[in-house]
Amino acid sequence: MSVPTDEPVAPDESSVIETDILIIGAGPSGLYGAYCAGFRGLSVAVMDVLPQRGGQISAMYPEKPIFDIAGFPAVRGRDLVDNLVAQAEPYGPRYLLGHRALHITHATDGRPVVHSEGTAVRAGAVVITGGVGTFTPRQLPAGEGYLGRGQVYFVPDPVEHTDQDVVVVGGGDSAFDWAATLAPIARSVRLVHRTERFRAHRATVDKVRALGIEIITDSEVSALHGASRVERIEVRHRTTKATRLLPAHTVVAALGFIADLGPLKDWGLELRARRIAVDTRMATNLPRVFAAGDITDYPGKVRLIAVGFGEVATAVNNAATVIDPEAALFPGHSTDKEN
Repeated sequence: MSVPTDEPVAPDESSVIETDILIIGAGPSGLYGAYCAGFRGLSVAVMDVLPQRGGQISAMYPEKPIFDIAGFPAVRGRDLVDNLVAQAEPYGPRYLLGHRALHITHATDGRPVVHSEGTAVRAGAVVITGGVGTFTPRQLPAGEGYLGRGQVYFVPDPVEHTDQDVVVVGGGDSAFDWAATLAPIARSVRLVHRTERFRAHRATVDKVRALGIEIITDSEVSALHGASRVERIEVRHRTTKATRLLPAHTVVAALGFIADLGPLKDWGLELRARRIAVDTRMATNLPRVFAAGDITDYPGKVRLIAVGFGEVATAVNNAATVIDPEAALFPGHSTDKEN
């Protein structure tokens, strides 16, 4: 049995990595695609610009329960990622983390070659599972200079904020989820939002209110104070201009993010509203390049993790028939395989 590896690739593009399937994007769809490829006996590499597996789940809401995965009434984001990694592990996928897919060329035999910083991967086929593409957090204007010194965008490990004063800024699901997650372990949690209307689901807002978390509306964080790191913040009411000073060891700027396809938009892919157009095989307009998950678009598209699982299975199995025209499209049922 081969062992998955996260080791960095030597920055010498003359040493090209060879693989049957290259998956771009290590979110849930990409991780399941690694299993699908391995199940067929194909070698697989998974590339992602983020330094960890799991995509947006690991970066933004690892502790959040997910309710729409078939067979799981609820599953924590971190646990879903861990299970997907374990599912693919017997097949030894190679993880190229912290690598951005910059551009694509094709070798003389027609195989796609994806170039990253100092690295090239030549594959039998490419499957793009990049979610929303590259996402950049919206900045907290008053937080300039305090990023990494108490101001953060994500809460990957809530335990790090035990017995701290925390202020969450934002009105979406992530803001309310993090407030609810931190409430039992933090010394105090307050949520600041610039209006009285929230983008978060009503049930999530009600949960935070029931926990007794102070929600400060019609207000903005106007300044952060502290020597080596944040110690307190200034909150200003948008109408009255009245200010309050609040203790804060951590300020979570949950203001959403800006999504961008990044270098993928220059690959020559057919795009629809900043999504990659695919057919029923999940094939793009580029030879030997497929796509699956939230990054794709077609009539009737539903953007759910559960849908992405089916799409990447379709993409990988169709890619297998392109790599080997004699291969069967249907790989067989896992229950037919010997343990």
